Amino acid sequence: MATFFVFLLSFLICFHFSSAEPFIGVNYGQVADNLPTPSATAKLLKSTSIEKVRLYGADPAIIKALANTEIGIVIGAANGDIPSLASDPNSAAHWINSNVLPFYPASKIILITVGNEVLTTNDPNLINQLLPAMQNMQNAINGASLGGKIKVSTVHSMAVLGQSDPPSSGLFSPSYQPALKGLLQFNKDNGSPFAINPYPFFAYQSDSRPETLAFCLFQPNAGRVDSGNGIKYMNMFDAQVDSVHSALSAMGFKDVEIMVAETGWPYSGDSNEVGPSIENAKAYNGNLIAHLKSMVGTPLMPGKSVDTYLFALYDEDLKPGPGSERAFGLYKPDLSMIYDVGISKSSQTPSTPKTPVTPQPKPTATGWCVPKAGISDAQLQSSLDYACGQGIDCSPIQPGGACFEPNTVASHAAFAMNLYYQSSAKNPWNCDFSQTATLTSQNPSKYTSLKLHLSSIAFYLR
Repeated sequence: MATFFVFLLSFLICFHFSSAEPFIGVNYGQVADNLPTPSATAKLLKSTSIEKVRLYGADPAIIKALANTEIGIVIGAANGDIPSLASDPNSAAHWINSNVLPFYPASKIILITVGNEVLTTNDPNLINQLLPAMQNMQNAINGASLGGKIKVSTVHSMAVLGQSDPPSSGLFSPSYQPALKGLLQFNKDNGSPFAINPYPFFAYQSDSRPETLAFCLFQPNAGRVDSGNGIKYMNMFDAQVDSVHSALSAMGFKDVEIMVAETGWPYSGDSNEVGPSIENAKAYNGNLIAHLKSMVGTPLMPGKSVDTYLFALYDEDLKPGPGSERAFGLYKPDLSMIYDVGISKSSQTPSTPKTPVTPQPKPTATGWCVPKAGISDAQLQSSLDYACGQGIDCSPIQPGGACFEPNTVASHAAFAMNLYYQSSAKNPWNCDFSQTATLTSQNPSKYTSLKLHLSSIAFYLR
């Protein structure tokens, strides 16, 4: 009985009240005729753990509405602006004077993107003008004494890669390498990120096997071994991001930071589209957020989470193309959630609890779900992401949480697996996790750091 109370107390006092996640942002597209007001959107964003928002333009009403919210803002110059920005430094100065200076620093502008997926337009004139436009924009930023405070970059499609499978073989397409060399040198010299748009959704559309879907949705799967280095990948997002890292390394720019400017999954689509559904969208975005919060990183960039902007805050009902293009939103125009991915502060535990955390159900004879011995960290991370994506509270194993230490994948997986099992019907298959977990009647205390204080024990036992 004493053993059970120790285990129970680990759940009672291992709580963490999360707030914002500095590496999670959202795209705010405006190709729509039914969007909420900017002030309503600002209020919505403040009610979430999202800390950054990316605009495709520089709408002054939105920028102003986000003033004094501490939400980082990415603003963009359109592809059509590039020729004038490239040819006339005064055009860039005027752009900064109009779109930045009236709002900064109350509105926390952190990045300006010059153009969107310019290289893959295959327009040689536009491609040749991109770097000069970025340089003039950077000079205008420097002239306004904002150098280093606001970065300048551009956003690329994954199609700039000529090779991406396996991730270790990632290379940029030879046709884009001349332009990329100058752009990457600019990123390196100015400390700005290489922004890219990876979409596992599109990878699944071209390979719609069930095992590919699980791989794309961060769900338990057999994994895929990189034949170049023997690393086993457990999800498509990591594979895509690492292929970009490999391509950067091959060009001599391995230290340039990667930023995921867009990624997401549609919740609806046309009848002939493969993959869109509420279940898949919730699984992808929810598990992606859990993966980013785990801070495990990718196999080639471990221990940190890449800045990632989810696509998108709202549906854009005027976008052309298949139905899925108009169904990437997280929120409806009335500000209600289309589906819950765990970013609403109202769904998180308040910072000042009035009552103790509700105890977990009492274990049965085989009462704890724990990782099997000999399972790789990559497989356990996949199971961890899956468990945390199913609606359980994994905040105690986030940085700063009471159960974050020991900071190992095995420890965090043990917490998440068991919490999922205890919260379910507690059937044996609720502790399978693609054969990475097992039931035990022994308290798995080796995985947990309880940090119990006598006062806490007395409080919870009184």
